Amino acid sequence: MLLDLVYPPGALLLGFAVTMVYRVAFEQAEQKVIRGVMARYLSPSVSQWALKDPERLKLGGETRTMTVLFSDLRGFTTLSHKLEPQALVALLNEYMTAMTDIVFRHDGVLDKYIGDAIMAFWNAPMEQPDHATRACHAALDMIARLRELNADWERRGVQRLDLGIGINTGPMVVGNMGSRDRLAYTVMGDAVNVASRLEGLSKEYGTRLVIGEATKAEAGQVFAYRFLDVVAVKGRTEPLAVYEVLGRADDLDRTRAAFMASYEQGIALYRSRRWAEAAALFEALHAEAPEDGPSSLYLRRSRALLAAPPPETWDGVYVARQK
Repeated sequence: MLLDLVYPPGALLLGFAVTMVYRVAFEQAEQKVIRGVMARYLSPSVSQWALKDPERLKLGGETRTMTVLFSDLRGFTTLSHKLEPQALVALLNEYMTAMTDIVFRHDGVLDKYIGDAIMAFWNAPMEQPDHATRACHAALDMIARLRELNADWERRGVQRLDLGIGINTGPMVVGNMGSRDRLAYTVMGDAVNVASRLEGLSKEYGTRLVIGEATKAEAGQVFAYRFLDVVAVKGRTEPLAVYEVLGRADDLDRTRAAFMASYEQGIALYRSRRWAEAAALFEALHAEAPEDGPSSLYLRRSRALLAAPPPETWDGVYVARQK
């Protein structure tokens, strides 16, 4: 009996080669799809980090200290009644693209779009020791980018829009949450709810960027801040100190620094129940900068408390009634 020693091994090698080519092509196509999906939520650097070890994207949740950002576009509802639907969607997409690019530039995770609002977070899935600093940098860049967009929109006959941002740092649960068939990589917890409330407070205090005291402590001396208030936000009985991020510490000029020093003096007078002196100081600040929201707010509050003094138990805590 004559046996051919070429064809049987050749058949085995051919089958192995076909199988390997199929697996490589299939896996590459699958990874391409995964990269495409991840690119919608993660910055390129975070995506590459997660793809090196997909197990890092844990199913379920874990608790860790993180920073979350909420932003809301002011004036958009009014604008929506003036523009055609196609023009409105194009404008919103232009805005969302610019803001999302900034979040990704600072290696944040896009959680979701909520109408014209954006939710993003830092320190997951990749650990980022400077997560609070990254979030504040992103917020300042978002505000600066909106100024550029407004200038372009005005040339195109579109009204100016404004922006409110709230940032908070604290323990949160992060992970894949949802139903068995549809999952979302997101965060939840009391610290997340507080960030949403801080975004709402930004409008009340006439500012664009409000952060919690934990974020200020984490970000440190990188930025210049001013105290806004001690607030009991809706849904939370324990009050917390809230601050405005004025800008990067190196960018604060002498004139602005002197204004803020007078503002802090006025806050000290206000909280010491010396409302007549506080009102006089805030009136001078308002005359110098009528557009400064917190000074105008404390001028109104000082006059109101001077006219109708509170009881001796007054502790200066503002109870927020709205979300």
